[in-house]
Amino acid sequence: MKKLYKSEDDKVIAGVIGGIGEYFDIDPTLLRLAYILLAVMTALVPAIIGYIIATLVVPRRPHHKAHHMDAEAK
Repeated sequence: MKKLYKSEDDKVIAGVIGGIGEYFDIDPTLLRLAYILLAVMTALVPAIIGYIIATLVVPRRPHHKAHHMDAEAK
């Protein structure tokens, strides 16, 4: 099952939009442009509040010990 996580590789502020792009397999740049357009159309405040809430709610991708050990071995 796919889960939504903040992006560690494609982040500008907190990785929320990058994570949404990874989840839906959409270019995060297009999502960022759409977000900016939405923010301007809604007088910024709702978009900023929504981003802050998403930053608090969307979890970071868990790092498993086995993955961490493999990375150290290389």
